Amino acid sequence: MEILSTPIAGLKVIQLKIHHDNRGFFVERFNQKIFQEFGLPISYFQDNHSYSYPNVIRGLHYQNNPSQAKLVGCLRGKILDVAVDIRHQSPTFGKYFSIELSAENGKLLFIPAGFAHGFSVIGDESADVMYKVDNAFSKEGDGGIRFDDANLNIDWKVKNPIVSDKDKNLQSFKNYSQKPIF
Repeated sequence: MEILSTPIAGLKVIQLKIHHDNRGFFVERFNQKIFQEFGLPISYFQDNHSYSYPNVIRGLHYQNNPSQAKLVGCLRGKILDVAVDIRHQSPTFGKYFSIELSAENGKLLFIPAGFAHGFSVIGDESADVMYKVDNAFSKEGDGGIRFDDANLNIDWKVKNPIVSDKDKNLQSFKNYSQKPIF
């Protein structure tokens, strides 16, 4: 397992070591000692599993009160995982980082609190996404930013996206930046 920095402070890519043989593979997805060495959370509150069809976009979501950090990975299929820095005092406020996650490439993305998160399912196969969160969900703290916000200009790598009504009606980044939560 290798922990890599990204251009945005706090976001980390975890490169897993996949051990293949004639039976399949084995991979260690979490190691408390290694995470602790890099200052990443070693205690998680909940594991979530999302199953999505090709061309689905989920997000951009954030959680406040309590805030949530996430450890995201893809167990089947391929996703483009996106994290947008919504920490108002951050030098990268409004910037995003995206990365392809799949079972084959063995990558995870650690997303600290203060980011809006989403993903798109790329390719022709549905995707199983597993992610750990370090705090409980709070309906009152549930928020988001439109996936297609022109100020963010995210290339989700899908045509004819399938998006929930809730996600289509999230606020713009401009509205968020006028009353930032983080």
